[in-house]
Amino acid sequence: MDKENILDIVRKKAETWLKSNIDEDTRKHILHLMNNDEKELIESFYKDLEFGTGGLRGIMGAGTNRMNIYTVGMATQGFSNYLKKEFKHLSQIKIAIAHDCRNNSRMFAETAAKIFTANGFIVYLFEDLRPTPELSFAIRHFKCQGGIVLTASHNPKEYNGYKAYWEDGGQIIKPHDANIVAEVQKIKSINDINFKGKDENIIIIGNEFDEIYTDKIKGLSLSPEIIAKHKDLKIVYTPIHGTGVKLAPMALRKVGFTNIINVPEQDVVSGDFPTVKSPNPEENAALKLAIEKAVKTGADLVMGTDPDSDRVGVAVKNDKGDFVILNGNQTAALLINYLLTKWNSNGKLKGKEYIVKTIVTTELLARIADYFHVEHFDVLTGFKYIADVIKHFEGRKTFIGGGEESYGYLAGEFVRDKDAIISCTLIAETAAWAKDQGKTLYEMLLDIYVKYGFFKERLLSIERKGKEGLEEIKKMMQGFRDNPPETINNSEVTEVIDYTDDASLAMVNSRNGEIKIPKSDVLQFITKDGSKISVRPSGTEPKIKFYFGVTDNLKSTGDFENTNQLLEKRIDNIIRELNIK
Repeated sequence: MDKENILDIVRKKAETWLKSNIDEDTRKHILHLMNNDEKELIESFYKDLEFGTGGLRGIMGAGTNRMNIYTVGMATQGFSNYLKKEFKHLSQIKIAIAHDCRNNSRMFAETAAKIFTANGFIVYLFEDLRPTPELSFAIRHFKCQGGIVLTASHNPKEYNGYKAYWEDGGQIIKPHDANIVAEVQKIKSINDINFKGKDENIIIIGNEFDEIYTDKIKGLSLSPEIIAKHKDLKIVYTPIHGTGVKLAPMALRKVGFTNIINVPEQDVVSGDFPTVKSPNPEENAALKLAIEKAVKTGADLVMGTDPDSDRVGVAVKNDKGDFVILNGNQTAALLINYLLTKWNSNGKLKGKEYIVKTIVTTELLARIADYFHVEHFDVLTGFKYIADVIKHFEGRKTFIGGGEESYGYLAGEFVRDKDAIISCTLIAETAAWAKDQGKTLYEMLLDIYVKYGFFKERLLSIERKGKEGLEEIKKMMQGFRDNPPETINNSEVTEVIDYTDDASLAMVNSRNGEIKIPKSDVLQFITKDGSKISVRPSGTEPKIKFYFGVTDNLKSTGDFENTNQLLEKRIDNIIRELNIK
């Protein structure tokens, strides 16, 4: 479709908005775009925001492709209509709402609350910003039929988002996600949104609920005696301006740690994230101030959570005494190894326990699970699929823990999303357990590599902005499908898994037992030497992501550096051979 046709379409959409009951500031902004900025007009209106792997997410501003009270309103009205259909047998539908620190998050949350109450629902609204996982817990605790959280996770400050949850506390998955989109699409005008809410139907959730949530977290502790012995473990924690500012230190203290060191500059709650370029704990710069604080105070451990506190970054001292940042796979390996070791030594493994990881997360977790004869399941990228497995086995099998390479982890079953508050307490507990054995977390990680195999991973994200970028990403995926490599780095490709292909899914699902993986735009290439390359477009950002996993034996911890360099070169060669730029 040429630019003139696109411009005609977006102008008609913009004119529809102008004829709707919108506020004056939005009206002026749209008129300005129509008269002065065709490119931004197209970006704002060329499509509607859709539910992806992380829900609704976009740049804030006016337009159908932007986050604003009207797109939030349309999503909420569509969600309301769908809930009324699905739960028509109930006399009262209940919804929980939370929000993060981002600009406009409170306004969007209150707007959604009014719309839900206008549709006859009871709304449990947190009094102020709260971690996303606490919202998941609230849905289950208050026996709600759904919930939403206003957050764009780790995205830049221009973004905001809207995650929808179902009655089990997990994020919306098929068929509900597509059905909600269909309901939203039925709303042809902003005037179809019922904004006239009932304040008396909004119940405010306050500090008392934080106590309930953190009490549940305390119940996950497996080594209270070790924590008591090492309660003064020096922990530097930063919320990176986000929702963990209160709850993470509160939970750490409740499980028994007493020496929590904060980073005052990053305790400032702000949607502008003034001390970082990006509030993403996957990026080393986000933990820079916390590491500096740790060096000054002689701390043992550094942890930093993203703005909605569902993911956590970790830094530990290496064998030279310098702080190094663990990647998500390394932290997941430390956690799963700790959980399974302690469940085993505490006599809690009864044969019906399991862990879950995503298909792009390190195979080291599967190795550890196999050692303890604990089942493991693979799911698509997105924690909602881990939550769906927990729901599937509820009452029949016991979920110990799980995670994904993108710094999200969970233990226990009372939350159904990745939980950085839970993770912080268990990471600290793992550090105390290591210290009790005269080891650091870094040394424990090397021991894991020696015992189970050295697995090395790397993520490469390529960003392509706007409509043209999305089209380029589609062409890249099609290119790999049409011409899959026969060898990679001189190793034969023994398996090509296309998650859009029925034959590939049948093969994968037969390995995964009764858990079935749905179709998704993902490709995986597995080689004879054990390398695994995964390719997928991001569901929440204009990016295509490449996941590289290579492995080798590690004979001793003294061989770590040489083996690490060998595996680094192997990944470099793979990237060069696949011509990824």
